[in-house]
Amino acid sequence: MSSSGVPVLHWNFGIGPITCHAWNKDRTQIAVSASSNEIHIFEFRNGEWQSVHTLSEHDLPVTGLDWGTKTNRIVSCSQDKNAFVWTFDKNVWKPELVLVRFNRAATYVKWSPLENKFAVGSGAKLVSVCYYEQENHWWVSKQIKKPIRSTVTCLDWHPNNVLLAVGSCDFKCRVFSAYVKEVDEKPSPNPWGQKMPFGQLMSEYTVGGWVHRVAFSPSGCRLAFVSHDSSVSFVDSTVDSQKAQNLRTVHLPFTTVEWITENSIVAAGHDCSPVLFVVSQDILKEVCKLDVPSATKSSSVNSALQLFKNIDRNNAAEKVVVALKTLHQNRITQILPHSGTVGNVSKFTTCGTDGIVALWDLKETLEFCRNHPSLV
Repeated sequence: MSSSGVPVLHWNFGIGPITCHAWNKDRTQIAVSASSNEIHIFEFRNGEWQSVHTLSEHDLPVTGLDWGTKTNRIVSCSQDKNAFVWTFDKNVWKPELVLVRFNRAATYVKWSPLENKFAVGSGAKLVSVCYYEQENHWWVSKQIKKPIRSTVTCLDWHPNNVLLAVGSCDFKCRVFSAYVKEVDEKPSPNPWGQKMPFGQLMSEYTVGGWVHRVAFSPSGCRLAFVSHDSSVSFVDSTVDSQKAQNLRTVHLPFTTVEWITENSIVAAGHDCSPVLFVVSQDILKEVCKLDVPSATKSSSVNSALQLFKNIDRNNAAEKVVVALKTLHQNRITQILPHSGTVGNVSKFTTCGTDGIVALWDLKETLEFCRNHPSLV
C-alpha cells in the first residue's frame, strides 16, 4: 500500500456510507460499518481489498467499532442497545454479548489502552465501563451516570488506562475516573487529579454545541475536542486542568479529531477536508487544510445564473457536475492513526458518508498543499 508519490490513496468498498472503521495490528485488515447492522472485514490481497468476513449479530445499525491490536479482539456497539466482543477462533469471528444495561441506543465504544476493559456511550445519558469477570466468564459493566444530562456522543481513554474523557449533547466535555479495582492497579496522581475512585468527575468544560469527538494527546496531559459550533477546544492539564481554550473557526462543524504529535492535531467533518492545527506557546492555531482535489472538479456551468441564462436561451438544461473540489464528497465521520508511532503519526485514515476510506501521508500531503495552494 505504498503511496508512490501520490499524497492520498483512497478506496470505495461499495457498501454505502461508512460511519466508522477500525484497523488490525499490521494494517492488512480493516473493519467497516456502513450504516447497517453488519460489520464488513476486508483484507488487502494482491493489491486490492477483498471481503473476508461479515459480522451480523447486531439487529440495528452499528454505531461504534474498535479493534484491539494487543488482543486482536473487536468490540462493537449498536442502536439495538447491545455491545459484542468478537474473538477470532478457527477462522471464525465469535461474538460474546456484553451486559451493558442500556435502555437506549449505544452510541460509541472504545478499548482501554491495556485492552482489559472498554467503555460504551449511550443515549441513556450514561457510560458503561465493561470488563471481563473471570469467575462467571462474562463481560459485566459499571456505569457512570452523574452529571451527564444528555446522549453521550464520544469517548477517549487516557494513556494511564484509568481516566476517561466523555463528550455529550448537553454541550459538555467531561473527564471521569474509570478505575475498576477488579482489573486495574491503583492509579498514581497526575495533573488531572489526585484521588480517582470510579465515577469521580475530574474536570468539566462547556462549549457552544454538542461535542462530536474527544481525544487525549499521546502523553495524556492534553485534551482536544470538537463541537457543533465549529470550534476546536484544547486543555493543557499541566497549565490548568479546569480551563479549556476554545478556537472558533470559519469551517463547517468538525465531527472528528485526532492527535498527530503532542503539539499537533487533525480535525475533519462537514467541510469534507482534514484541517491541521498546532499548539504553539500553549495557544491552539490553525495551520492549513489538508486536501487534494477530486478527479472531477470542473463544471460545464460556472454559476446558477449562467445555468438559467442557458435554459432561457437554448430552451434546454445543461448537465451540471455537482462534485466537490475535495477528495471526500461528503462528511468525514472518523480519523484514525495508521502509520508511525504514538506521538508521531506519519499516516492517518479518514472515512466518510461518501463511502470512501482515504489514507493520508501527512508529509506528502503538506508538501502538495504548499505547492498547489490554489487547488486546496
